[in-house]
Amino acid sequence: MNNNELKSAAPSLLKLGACLVYESLTVIALSFVLTGVFLWLAGDASHGTKRLAMQLFLWLGIGAYFIRCWLKSGQTLAMQAWRLQLLDKNNHTLDLKLAVIRYILATLSLMLLGLGFFWAIVDRDNLFLHDRLLKTKVQVRCK
Repeated sequence: MNNNELKSAAPSLLKLGACLVYESLTVIALSFVLTGVFLWLAGDASHGTKRLAMQLFLWLGIGAYFIRCWLKSGQTLAMQAWRLQLLDKNNHTLDLKLAVIRYILATLSLMLLGLGFFWAIVDRDNLFLHDRLLKTKVQVRCK
């Protein structure tokens, strides 16, 4: 293997957990910015359809961040810090359809108290449930 090629391996549960904590901080910061933009454009959103519109705006905005990162390099900011990369079964970055489906499934997992993320504890390859279902994987990247 030459110096330009990258080796990859499944990350430890500790590394996945640390990345998720970092990821949550990014999502919180992004949520503050998106909420500010929504309130600036739409005004008060404390109840009714504006509240639902703001929730949808947040979900779509955060989704745009994740999907763009997964499409471009397979790495979010947190994944770059922890040297992790999301790949498909052929070791390529995700295509648009797969990235959107992964975001939807990850959202459903969070709505079910993180069940799909806790799946990594019992999975033989430390895969999240949505990665197991979609045949995608988070791998450690090291030169």
